[in-house]
Amino acid sequence: MKRHAFALLALSSALVAVPALAQSAPSAQKPMGIEDLLTLKRIAAPVASPDGKWVVWQQTDTDAQSYKRQAGLWRVMAKGGTAERVADLPDAAESDPAFSPDGKRLYFLSGKSGSSQVWFLDLANAGAAPVQASKFKADVSGFKLSPDGSKLIAWGDVARDCPTLGCEKDGNTTLPGPGTGRHYKDGAGFVRHWDAWETPGNYSRAFAFALGADGMVADSGTSLDGPAGVLTGDTPTKPNGGGEELAWAADSKSVFFAARQADRNEPLSTNVDVWHAMLDGKPPHSPTSANKGTDSLPTPSPDGKWLAWAAMARPGYEADRMVVQIMNLVTHEKRSLTTAWDRSAASLAWTPDSKSLIATAQDVMDTPAFRIDPANGKVERLKLMPKGMTEGHIGNVVPLKSGGLLFTRDAIANPAEVWITDKIGKPARQLSRANDAQLAGMVPVATQRFSFAGAGGDTVWGQIHKPAGASAKLPVLLFVHGGPQSTYNDAWSWRWNPKVFASQGYAVVSVDFHGSTGYGQAFTDAITKDWGGKPLVDLQKGMEAALKIDGALDGSNTCALGASYGGYMVNWIEGQWPDRFKCLVQHDGVFDARAMAYETEELWFDEWEHGGKPYYESPEEYEKWNPVNHVAKWKTPMLVITSEKDFRIPYTQGLASFAALQRKGIPSELLVFPDENHWVLKPKNSKQWHQTVFAWLDRWLRK
Repeated sequence: MKRHAFALLALSSALVAVPALAQSAPSAQKPMGIEDLLTLKRIAAPVASPDGKWVVWQQTDTDAQSYKRQAGLWRVMAKGGTAERVADLPDAAESDPAFSPDGKRLYFLSGKSGSSQVWFLDLANAGAAPVQASKFKADVSGFKLSPDGSKLIAWGDVARDCPTLGCEKDGNTTLPGPGTGRHYKDGAGFVRHWDAWETPGNYSRAFAFALGADGMVADSGTSLDGPAGVLTGDTPTKPNGGGEELAWAADSKSVFFAARQADRNEPLSTNVDVWHAMLDGKPPHSPTSANKGTDSLPTPSPDGKWLAWAAMARPGYEADRMVVQIMNLVTHEKRSLTTAWDRSAASLAWTPDSKSLIATAQDVMDTPAFRIDPANGKVERLKLMPKGMTEGHIGNVVPLKSGGLLFTRDAIANPAEVWITDKIGKPARQLSRANDAQLAGMVPVATQRFSFAGAGGDTVWGQIHKPAGASAKLPVLLFVHGGPQSTYNDAWSWRWNPKVFASQGYAVVSVDFHGSTGYGQAFTDAITKDWGGKPLVDLQKGMEAALKIDGALDGSNTCALGASYGGYMVNWIEGQWPDRFKCLVQHDGVFDARAMAYETEELWFDEWEHGGKPYYESPEEYEKWNPVNHVAKWKTPMLVITSEKDFRIPYTQGLASFAALQRKGIPSELLVFPDENHWVLKPKNSKQWHQTVFAWLDRWLRK
């Protein structure tokens, strides 16, 4: 499906990426710096009390001197007011809040005891100290209370044969001794995944436990995966799965969860299934076993009649469209609900009356919420933000008994804050204001969306970010997103943040090239077997369009930057578009497609992207877009960044890229983090990353 651009270079309304408060006192404002990015507060997991009067969320603060991060719980009245911290255990992070159904207790996770365990605060007893509710031998990664409050499920990493959440031995079979060698036997499947070496015999497993009248865990629990033989795998799935993959049935007697078999085929499989455990100790069964693609986000209706979930149809493709499915829990009749909706559901939640599903999905640079009619699949995009604001990135949606929604909203302008709307259709109100004061002291950054005719005449979207009111010519940074099935939409980023780059006096241009998400599945699919084709054309045309739109952009003074697929594209640009940029920044990018095909861990991704075959069966598909074949044409100075715990695109790819640059005598630098994965997450490492990148940009663009 082609998306022709009938109005080329059509510019959307300008969006000023800063709260109105920040515009009131420009003399007191300063550009956003690295320290600001590191110390802004991080908000997640809002929940509402059963009576609707209170809202609690998780907030992570970062100390400006030590960079130590500490999570805590904050609350505010749903009608608004001043937020206050609750359940404060000194030097012990509190996270993942959950109200008991009767509203008498607030459960959460804390490491106060020396390991991550479930705690609660007695809300009926003013001034009561938090109480430790669980004492499992294993760390608790997450938990969920049953609808009737009589049980909870908790999960963590334990041996497959362990009958409860933690045994003396962890089950890892790779360390037979007497030396330190890891020994993986034939059929082990993953050897390493994301940033950790695999531990066959040890998995993320979930157990259901009874709660006593005192709120404490009252028994040794029942495993959801049952005896070995039917299901062995991680729930939540690794590396990115979470609580959205587990859900109690409405009657509190069973649990639905997502898992994939951990066997020799796992590195080639996207076949995650939804499983159903009856809590009787018997193996679970899967109502989605017929689908060999991904099935996830199990979401039972509150009235007990329906199970909704989202599914991908094509096995081996991790970026296929997530179509909402529904099953009658009495008749077991199944049907696809949103086949006609060309968007991919990212989250699901039932309204309390079971009459609607609320989903979020990327949609042309926003991630709004949508209401889905379970009877006919009709989808309605919701307008939650007040007039004059974009929807930005909506997340953590909680439907309320009042008919409203509780959610977080972030954007390029600001990190996530908690919002609430009393009724769907009414503008939401901002409840948390954790970052307002800090953001108010920063110089605004202006954002423009634009569209242009990209490869094949299809409509492609992009954005320009620059300091508001800038009059002088600005050096231009071309950001290339990773994925590649991803997007540079109106969302906050803690790693590749256009606001902090623009605040250094640059104009940041980003382009959602073919392969990006939020524009329909055909547009996303278009990058398969074409990594260096249409996306490069889109970037070239997008850069040209941005320069025509905004005369403040200095097209003679540019640098391209990208990570993951974006890093691959920087390597590709080095050989295919070498005269456009004064410098390049390449982070965790593929340098040699042949080596990548044998070194990466999730083989399904690399093979799907190159036509569905391994390298030895179809080498021409890999070599067609292989940067290593064009090193002879390299000449642009490049900063290479990589990390030793990156098992997705192993750090040897970065070393090889740097070696090529050095051998050719091209000005180049290498930054290697021994303790980071595909992302740079630690505060001090993030500071070093930004300092190194900014110094490199200044060297080539400030002359």
